[in-house]
This record gives sequence, C-alpha cells and structure tokens, in this order.
Amino acid sequence: MNHALMRLVSHKAAQWAVLLAASVILLLALEAVHLPAALLLGPMIAGIGLSAAGGSLRVPGGFYLGAQALVGAMIARSLPLGHLGNILSEWPVLLFGVGSTLLAAASIGWLLTRWRVLPGTTAIWGSSPGAASTMVVMAEAFGADVRLVAFMQYLRVMCVAGTASLIASLVMSHGARPPVIWFPAFDGVGFAVTLVLMLGSGFAAHRLKIPAGGFLVPMVVAALMNTLGPVPVVLPPWLLAASYAVFGWSIGLRFTRQILLYAMRTLPLLLLAILVLIALCAGFGVILSHLAGVDLLTAYLATSPGGADSVAIIAASSKVDMPFVMTMQMVRFLAVTATGPALARFLAGKVPAQAG
Repeated sequence: MNHALMRLVSHKAAQWAVLLAASVILLLALEAVHLPAALLLGPMIAGIGLSAAGGSLRVPGGFYLGAQALVGAMIARSLPLGHLGNILSEWPVLLFGVGSTLLAAASIGWLLTRWRVLPGTTAIWGSSPGAASTMVVMAEAFGADVRLVAFMQYLRVMCVAGTASLIASLVMSHGARPPVIWFPAFDGVGFAVTLVLMLGSGFAAHRLKIPAGGFLVPMVVAALMNTLGPVPVVLPPWLLAASYAVFGWSIGLRFTRQILLYAMRTLPLLLLAILVLIALCAGFGVILSHLAGVDLLTAYLATSPGGADSVAIIAASSKVDMPFVMTMQMVRFLAVTATGPALARFLAGKVPAQAG
C-alpha cells in the first residue's frame, strides 16, 4: 500500500468520506445489475476494502443497535402473527429445515477441527450458523481464538449475503421490480411512535443482555403494533436504506487488516468449507421446497446458514414468502443460541487430543 493511501486512511473524517463514496459507487453498480440487497452489500464491500487498506473505523454501538432495531421492525411488518401460527403448526417441516442446517454446520466445524485447519475448537464455534455475536462471546469464554471465530462468522455472513443476492437476482431476472419512492408522504405520529418504541426496546434489550435482543425484541414489539396497536409501524424507505448501510458497514469494518493477515493461510480452506455449507443448505432447500410446497427461492433463503438479519434484507427485496423465510431463520437462531455452546463443547470432546 502506498504512503499517500496510508496518510489518507489515517484520518477518521477522511476515512468516513472514502467509505461513504465507495459505498455509493458500489451500491449504484450493484443496483445497475438489479442485485437484491445492494443497499447492504455495497456498504459491506466498501467496509471490507477500507479495513483491508488499513482503515480503523468502527460503527458506533448505538448506531448499530438502532439499525438492528429498525431491521427487526421491517421484518415484523412482513410477519402477520396469524400466518406464523400456520407455519409453526407444520413442525416436521421446521424440524427438517432447522435440523439439517445445524447438522451440516456442526459436521463441517468438527471436520475442520479434526483436520487441524484451525487451532483448538475455533472451527466448531466459527461454523455455527447465525448468532454470530453470541458465538464470538461464548467462544472467547471457552478459550477459542476469538479473532478467527469472528473472521469465520463474518466471512460466512458475507458469503451467504453475496450468494443469496446473486441467486435471487438470477431467479428474478425476468421480472421488473417496481421503482422505489424514497421520500413518500407518511404518518408523522406513527413515525415518531415507531422510532421511540423500536429504538427504546432495542436499547433496553441490549442493557438487559438479552441475546440478539437489539434485533429480536423490536421485532416482537413491531409485530404486536401491527396486530394490536392503533398506530401502525412506519418505516420510510430512506430510513431503511440508512439502516441497511449501517448494518453493512458494521459487518465489513470488522474484517480488520490484522484479522485478514492472520487468517490468510487458512482462507482457501475456510472459503471452501463455507461454500460447501452453502451448497449443502441449498440442497436442503430443494427438499424443503417439495416438503413445504414453497418456491425454490423461498426455501433457499429459509435454509441459508445465517445471519438472519442479512437474509431478511435480501428477502425483503425479493419475491418470496417472507413469513416462511423469517420463521425458519428465527427458529434456527433460537436453537443455535440455546444449544450452540453445549453442542460446541460436545463436539470438541470428540476431537482427538492432537487436534487441539
């Protein structure tokens, strides 16, 4: 990297300017080829590039929590509670969709550990689908290399987001998307109530240390607002676009130069493992499509191995059964959060001592 670039990225204001400009350019390029979730992927790729160039930016925690809360509210608008009851009643379908993905991820993590691709139990924690932040925290508590766990988790999120967007684009290539009205008229009272309840519930859940509460609790509150409340959830497109950008930056900027250099030796094998996991889950999606009677894109997104919030953004910009996708993702997320640590410890106990 030349000295001029190093000087440029050494100043926070200049870094934000570069990040914003790169995000807009990438976003417009991705939109030009009609790639779903361009509002997420453009900022994410820009963040990775800036970090790889030596940037030191981080999205402030409050902004990230706010973006999580608004994405949760966006999901809730597409999840009528009556529809959820119908989906949950099909428990064999849920069991297959959730269990197959968990089994595939656990098997790949165990093999990477047994073959000593990564030290200790790092690969087991890093392969867990979804609940990335929870798995990183738990992994550190149990002695895994938290840098590599974070690298695996967010590399998988990036790969899943990219492949899911590409597949959605190919499937939807024959249908024109309606133009987005970015600044429509909206109910001011509903907008104010939405912001207070979503941001308030998200920050409260974070303070109470509820796992992924900044995302899940606002989603539940918004679902109740839609079903019971006199005031609807109001989320203008410009606000969602800003939330997607913040979310994309928060993922991309975590790919620090230090982590990238540290993990470069194992990057080809990690990418191969992630692509195998995505391919296995796509195969499960084909089976799920026949079992549940849903279209292939819906089934593919439902079985995509995390994270749920990234998949939600892609699903929202695609013609899929959003309640089905997000119910499957949420059930799997809860299963990972509840059983992930115990499963990782169990699998670690099955690895020969020399693999550690």
